[in-house]
Amino acid sequence: MRSSVSKPTPNGEAAIDAAEVDGGIVFFPAGLYRCADLLTVSASGVVIRGEGPALSRVYFTRFEGPEGIRHLTFAGKTVGGTERLLVADGQPRDITVAVEDATGLAPGDDVAVGHVITDEFVAEHGMTGTWQVFNGKWQVLARREVVAVDTSADPHLVTLDVPLRSPLLLRDNASLRPDGGYLSEVGVEHLGLANAIAWDDAWSNERIHVLSLRRCKDAWVRDVASFPSPAAPTEGPGAGAHLQSGGIHVAEAKRVTVTDCVMEEVQNRGGGGCGYLFEIQISNEILTTGCVGRHGRHNFIQNFGFGVSGCVWSKCLSEQGEAINIPEYPEFVMTGYSEFHHSLATANLIEDCVFHDGWKAVNRGAESSGAGHTATEDVFWNLSGSGLLVSRQWSTGYVIGTAPELEVITALDDGPFSEEASGTEPEDWVEGVGVGAWLEPASLYEDQLARRLSH
Repeated sequence: MRSSVSKPTPNGEAAIDAAEVDGGIVFFPAGLYRCADLLTVSASGVVIRGEGPALSRVYFTRFEGPEGIRHLTFAGKTVGGTERLLVADGQPRDITVAVEDATGLAPGDDVAVGHVITDEFVAEHGMTGTWQVFNGKWQVLARREVVAVDTSADPHLVTLDVPLRSPLLLRDNASLRPDGGYLSEVGVEHLGLANAIAWDDAWSNERIHVLSLRRCKDAWVRDVASFPSPAAPTEGPGAGAHLQSGGIHVAEAKRVTVTDCVMEEVQNRGGGGCGYLFEIQISNEILTTGCVGRHGRHNFIQNFGFGVSGCVWSKCLSEQGEAINIPEYPEFVMTGYSEFHHSLATANLIEDCVFHDGWKAVNRGAESSGAGHTATEDVFWNLSGSGLLVSRQWSTGYVIGTAPELEVITALDDGPFSEEASGTEPEDWVEGVGVGAWLEPASLYEDQLARRLSH
């Protein structure tokens, strides 16, 4: 692709199509590029690369169409297979599961492990009448790769690359399913992206992300930043905006790294899933590090669906999170927190981050189609900033090491947002509030990574 000022990019999809044949780099030299439609990558080994987010810039102008437009998308497919019922309960930290028949499975296969959201499971969590969207449906709780298969054992045994983090009970029809179709070795790097448009147009549709990685593995987004869109208003509401309603979206994915990215200045920060700058949905082992979210509704968020676990947010900055509920009055704002948003995000780590707005892990009750308990066994480690941390996780949660300026709320029966503590007892484990500067290690993620690489 060649550089120009505001030059349309009719050959963008053609360049991607060519790279998809054998894998390759779609290169944007320094310049400003306008794209009036959507760009989609549907093959592994494709990298979209610029010369830097301040030099190579692409802005999108489409907003019509169904809810959930993603302007630049890496999209794998769902390729299933024969379901293998578990014949013994799986427990957290188990790395091997027993199934009735492992014939046909082999090391390297992608698999999903999960269970049905049964009435018993819902009642166990005190969510009867609240959790309803996924009831009776099989949900992925672990996206894994097969390491070994033993069909000589009775029952057959399947060893996974990463331990389980949630119980998988026969009571809930727990099973393992082939889970192919991921794109691998794909990425976006050194690029500026924007999709802000006219103010009213931005509010005419919901969940318009500028970049999405869906069903990808071993993928990355590096050194990508939003910028003021030439299609945004020059004055009045939305002037100088970067994004319509969403930034970077990662869904049904595993082993994805989002690093050194900046997403900011969203127009539509209303309800319906808008204003999400860094969004993770039903994914495992996603690392978001060194990223900045500014002026979104929820700058960093885990969203809809069960199954987000093993994700890390490290060395991130969140500030000026603000919700706009009435587009006619954009000056009327309320604080928008980063948060776990839906359905029991499990065993994730938020560490060495700065929050000048805040983060919440609570029982959201009937909000967002019955979000209920949003988090359990998640760890907040060495957080700072002038914002608010509210941690009221189901059963178990951890707050360890905070800066004096960060307000921490974990109490169950008093203080702000007390209704969000319903059913979350006991109170989360709290240690080192106000003295996080002395916490060792400062980064739990980096410490664990160094330990693993040393073996």
